[in-house]
Amino acid sequence: MSLAERTREAVRANPFLYEALRAGVVNYTAAARFLDLGVDDQEAVVAALRRYAEDLPEYDATGRDARVNMESGVGVAEDADQADALLTVGETRLVSGGGSLTAILAGGDVDARSLGHVLTHLGAEGIDVEAAGTASDALTVVVSRRAGPDALRAVEAALETVPDRS
Repeated sequence: MSLAERTREAVRANPFLYEALRAGVVNYTAAARFLDLGVDDQEAVVAALRRYAEDLPEYDATGRDARVNMESGVGVAEDADQADALLTVGETRLVSGGGSLTAILAGGDVDARSLGHVLTHLGAEGIDVEAAGTASDALTVVVSRRAGPDALRAVEAALETVPDRS
């Protein structure tokens, strides 16, 4: 495998670096050191990173048109009907009423890329996510009750800056 191929593979294994290359905000020398491809000539890795960045689609964070709201009192219900669940993962159903969690619900132009971006934002804010999912035009993130208001703001901010679908 060529150095260029190894470099591209290493970048794809680190999605944050891929997005940073698209956005044009990378210190190539630092990125080459981070990737640590085991070559003596770091300048060759730098050159491979530059060439790869030139081939990537430009980063365009246009955001998404979505309504975001918060619902407190969410919990796990073993006997809940599927239709009553805010979010179902496997056999676990999260429903309104009586729980100690908060759901952040977004509807509109949302998809899996939106969810990934939202989770990255929440992680950067130090907000732990209990559960998350997306389907059709809905996105749900479940956090502790105490984290609800901060999570709401983080989700709103994240949806304003979701990268394009390139």
